[in-house]
Amino acid sequence: MERTPSALAKMIDHTLLKPNITNEEMKQACDVARAYGFKSVAMNAAMIPFAARELAGSGVLCDSAVGFPLGQCTIETKAFEAEDAIRKGAGEIDYVLNIVEANNGNWDYIEREMRAIVGVCNAHGLTSKVVFETCYLSDEQKRKVCEIAVRVRPTFVKTSTGFGPGGATLEDVRLMKACVGDAVLVKAAGGIRTASQALAFIEAGASRIGTSNGARLVDEYAAMLRAEKEQ
Repeated sequence: MERTPSALAKMIDHTLLKPNITNEEMKQACDVARAYGFKSVAMNAAMIPFAARELAGSGVLCDSAVGFPLGQCTIETKAFEAEDAIRKGAGEIDYVLNIVEANNGNWDYIEREMRAIVGVCNAHGLTSKVVFETCYLSDEQKRKVCEIAVRVRPTFVKTSTGFGPGGATLEDVRLMKACVGDAVLVKAAGGIRTASQALAFIEAGASRIGTSNGARLVDEYAAMLRAEKEQ
């Protein structure tokens, strides 16, 4: 990453996924994303039409959550949700894999699900992200999903929703990056609240950061760079 605040901003998915927000709160998130030049605003699918209008012409994408936060929808439901969100203005899709089937060791199901959602995104030329919710998976399960991802080629594998009992860890990012190499990118999300944390995750192999604290991260990083110059 280039050592500039704008370069960090371009790696941030600015998230607003709470179930009880207002249109005004979403507008504020879009305004912040536009001002800072974030990569996207991540949101639940119902907010896409409103946010797409707010972000029009800004270059900031609407990033739609699919199957959030539990992943317990059918493949057909997730595929429809992704298609619907894209048609209404989503520029990226983050879907939660079926954690039950991962825990069952039903890897054929996980691969069919991934191919279905990634296929929808590919048909529109859009970025796809597979959310592991790593706090519920063993390291061996994480490796297995990564192996499937290398075959299917989503754009990203992602650590967490931010709704589970644990978020991103450096160990998980390193494990995922080691498994997927350069075939798939890694997104760290869940509990990232400071610039120092974000930089550590980037150093560990993350190419995208999901956070509801995007402005704070960029402001802190700008202050860190200024302090370096003054030394």
